[in-house]
Amino acid sequence: MKPEELHHILQAAASLTDEDQFVVVGSQAIILQATNVPAELTSSMEADIYPRNAPELADEIDGNLGEGSMFHRTYGYWAHGVGPETPMAPDGWQDRLVPVTLPRFHTKDAYLTAWLLEAHDLVLAKLAAGRERDFPYVGAAVSAGIVSLEQLEQRLERMPDSHRELVRQRLDIVRARLP
Repeated sequence: MKPEELHHILQAAASLTDEDQFVVVGSQAIILQATNVPAELTSSMEADIYPRNAPELADEIDGNLGEGSMFHRTYGYWAHGVGPETPMAPDGWQDRLVPVTLPRFHTKDAYLTAWLLEAHDLVLAKLAAGRERDFPYVGAAVSAGIVSLEQLEQRLERMPDSHRELVRQRLDIVRARLP
């Protein structure tokens, strides 16, 4: 997904919900907060989002902009309406969200805000999910310098106890696969 495609999804979600602040918690959160993002980090065509002040509207986003919707069939990318409980991220992740202000389409002097899961929190959430596709994503984020192993180790201590050791093991797997 390209930054302009994520912007389009957020714009469509804003038009649909009358909200102007959205939290992006999935893999695409990285594309608006880093430069020179490697292709491995942009391959997903799905953006996991929810309205920051009305997370209950996530179902509306999923139904109208989600996989298989007319929006998806028309543009080839889609929104997955999720909630604040979705990311298995380190404690305090909501306080570290990275705000990015974007112009509203066709509306002068109007903006929306994307609140992006901070890159280290995102990578640790990916490791907590532990899907095979997440390992190359994490490796690419480390290799590109978007996240640092040192900061990941520090932030790892804020993972919920139930996930900490497993995430540590998965981070070791990623570290072993790095060039």
